[in-house]
Amino acid sequence: MRVVAYSIKSFEKEPLAIANHKKHDITLISNSLSTITASYAEGKEAVIVFNEDELSEDVITRLAAFGVKYIATRSTSVVHIDHDAAAKHNIKIANVSANSLIGVAEKGLPLALAKETILNLDKFQNGSCLGDTCVCSKACDREKPKTEEDGH
Repeated sequence: MRVVAYSIKSFEKEPLAIANHKKHDITLISNSLSTITASYAEGKEAVIVFNEDELSEDVITRLAAFGVKYIATRSTSVVHIDHDAAAKHNIKIANVSANSLIGVAEKGLPLALAKETILNLDKFQNGSCLGDTCVCSKACDREKPKTEEDGH
């Protein structure tokens, strides 16, 4: 999968490379995502973002126009993402499950976040349901239908 990762800090580069194992073609950039930098996603299937990135309706509309189908955030929070805009453009969203970080020491946090983010990309690519990390506004391909209690 072709991916661009926004807001990458120097300490995140190695953990992302280790977690990725050269499976995905990931372009790492230090710029945060905005209406101006959305153009870096042209021709990419997915973007990796962090909670400081702007994922407003305008940005998501631009990402969709560039061909982006997936948003994977390297955080447990998804409040920075306009879910309605993503649903409107059929863009799926995944976050890092808070459960996956239980017991992880601060030193190991970058690798844990990277592993979970890459796992979400793998699931996107394979068309698999993301389970607890799915924060899409639409149902995925789970065997059992999602309910309002599931947040879908």
